[in-house]
Amino acid sequence: MNMKIIQSPEEMQKQARLLIRSGISIGFVPTMGFLHEGHLSLIRIAKESADVAVVSIFVNPSQFGPNEDLDAYPRDFERDEKLCRDAGADFLFYPSVSTMYLNDHSIWVSEESLTGVLCGASRPGHFRGVCTIVAKLLNIVQPDVMVLGEKDAQQLRILRRMVRDLNCPATIIAAPTIREPDGLAMSSRNKYLTPDERAEAVCLFKSIEKVKELFANGERDAEKIKTAVRSVIEKTSGRVDYAEVVDNETLRLVQTLEKPVLVALAVKFSGARLIDNTVLG
Repeated sequence: MNMKIIQSPEEMQKQARLLIRSGISIGFVPTMGFLHEGHLSLIRIAKESADVAVVSIFVNPSQFGPNEDLDAYPRDFERDEKLCRDAGADFLFYPSVSTMYLNDHSIWVSEESLTGVLCGASRPGHFRGVCTIVAKLLNIVQPDVMVLGEKDAQQLRILRRMVRDLNCPATIIAAPTIREPDGLAMSSRNKYLTPDERAEAVCLFKSIEKVKELFANGERDAEKIKTAVRSVIEKTSGRVDYAEVVDNETLRLVQTLEKPVLVALAVKFSGARLIDNTVLG
């Protein structure tokens, strides 16, 4: 099947319903474009997990704060289109803001348990925007499977909760973080880094490797784990937005690592805010 590009939400929904009536399963990868190998790995998983793969590209304004990088967010549709074709996508859904958010749009989807920490604490309203747009995309694409990356750890857990609580019929597959050869997690925002910052940005990965080593050697004090993360970051020009140890399911802060925990961090450089994480235990 040649990849089909669809811009209208109504046309995408119509195509999805035709596929479903024909007994064809749908794998879905929601993105904001400017694709990299991390995204392409998700598309390949979607293709392996369903009969057809749908990729959406939509830079969602409702998940950006007033002083964030909405206007500057990198966009290159022709490049993304080619990458999607090469990765085996069957449909590329590329709607406009005006079709996804009507002028009198007034319904939002909010999560009220998992959003108070990590990115939710430093980016108020961000996850309301994420949940709303993903709920809309699920209604439009109607996938059997949605593939999300583990790099966005809080987002993954929130969307799992949304799918569960709203009885969405999609199964979520979590895909491992894809990294550059030096360990930096791939991100569309990496292009904002200066050459010096790019060299320093590996500090996120190094801090994660450090806490894995501490945990393997028996460290179970969350404060010492967080101190270890900060000590690695503070040797660079990066500024720690947060470095937290939280329960892997509830995202509540923990003091002692007694069951699986998520170690998550966000680091700001002059032009980019980068995130990374690992699960211990």
